[in-house]
Amino acid sequence: MKKTIQTFFITVAGILLLQSCNNSRKTDGNTILFKNVRLIDGNGGQPVENMRILIQGDTIAGIGADLDTASATQVIDLNGKTVMPAMISAHVHIGTLKGTTTAADHYTRENILAQLQKYLDYGVSIIQVMGTDRPMLFESGLRDSSLNGQLPGARLYSAGYGFNVPNGPSPALSSGKDYLFRPSMASQVPAQIDSLAKIKASVVKIWQDKFGGDAKPMSPAVFKAIIDQAHQHKLRVAAHVYYLSDARDLIDNDVDIIGHSIRDSVISDALIQEMKQKKVVYIPTLALDEFSFIYGSKPDWLDDPFFKASLEPGVLAMITAPGYEQEVRNSQGYTRNKAGFEIALKNLKKLYDAGILVAMGTDSGATPLRAQGFSEHLELELMVQAGLTPLQAIGTATKNSAIAMQLEKRYGTLEKGKVADLIILSGNPVEDIKNTRKIEAVYKAGKKASSGPLSNSNAQ
Repeated sequence: MKKTIQTFFITVAGILLLQSCNNSRKTDGNTILFKNVRLIDGNGGQPVENMRILIQGDTIAGIGADLDTASATQVIDLNGKTVMPAMISAHVHIGTLKGTTTAADHYTRENILAQLQKYLDYGVSIIQVMGTDRPMLFESGLRDSSLNGQLPGARLYSAGYGFNVPNGPSPALSSGKDYLFRPSMASQVPAQIDSLAKIKASVVKIWQDKFGGDAKPMSPAVFKAIIDQAHQHKLRVAAHVYYLSDARDLIDNDVDIIGHSIRDSVISDALIQEMKQKKVVYIPTLALDEFSFIYGSKPDWLDDPFFKASLEPGVLAMITAPGYEQEVRNSQGYTRNKAGFEIALKNLKKLYDAGILVAMGTDSGATPLRAQGFSEHLELELMVQAGLTPLQAIGTATKNSAIAMQLEKRYGTLEKGKVADLIILSGNPVEDIKNTRKIEAVYKAGKKASSGPLSNSNAQ
């Protein structure tokens, strides 16, 4: 009997010790309290002054005006600075960009890690690469290590290898082989979708566009098969589109995400209602459209150090070279691109006001002109230009992007129990959306990971 009781107490003690060790690992012995915070929590409400945020380990343990500071190992007085959620960019490209070119040879671990850090420096803690990744990302475990928090920089979600047409363009590549699927018939699709399911792609990407010329679009039989097979694997489908007619065909066939703006026509009320019924997500990528023509003039941010810090070596010299502005203005797509941008602004406002879930993405990293990190802040500015309020624009880049990527249980807003990914700003973006660029610190999973892109003391 005594041995039984003794064994019982030893067992209980062991369980309690194990729980204590587990709790210790979760909090990592680190408890931070921010006080005197102007809080933008990402849920859409007005900023709240004089708030406190308690972080234990990687998690937000509490938010309130009167949180006790006794449990904190570190108290940081922010003196009225703004805290907002770190941003989530649901449509980017990574790895192939280096210098003034995008090439297959650039896709290295070193280049990817450098670009993940750049995104984080700009306050973007999560990215989703839309269909231009390569086997190395998965075979080396780099993607998984990123998502498991074992690597610095933004967390990398990937659509794996996207779907395009046979002999079509190679998005995000100026040279080298891509790994896109190019089925000529629907019977090829099931095995290709199976391979995406095996690597746990976050979404399936398809390109449906003439790319400003006579490129052949994907046949309905093929894109229907892609959508059907993806849904059988519980994978959602994101579509690159330009034309309203293509968007309508894809939405009629249950596509989940429209990954760019519709730019040839203003969207109809009937199609908006279908999108609402089917809960289609819209990612406008306005920055992509502005970058397609803006260097035909001198944008007001061209000399801004915040912009310059985002550029790959050689790009600034390229876009400021004598004659470059004129070259852009004389390009074949200049007039079309400017007109498409104006339609994109109108469609964003119309869709947002109708209650469509609008998420933030930029297509940054697909070309040297689409600067990683800066593009995400420019996207917010362009959303405000389209008619959204600064808080609504911030919501697309935080809560809405988390919902679009099915990450809202852990990310996207600053609330008790969520991962402590946040940006500290010296300005108030509600007064001026450009104040999102006044980054003083970026925290990832409760730890300071950067002092912003203009600092020489970024954490590695």
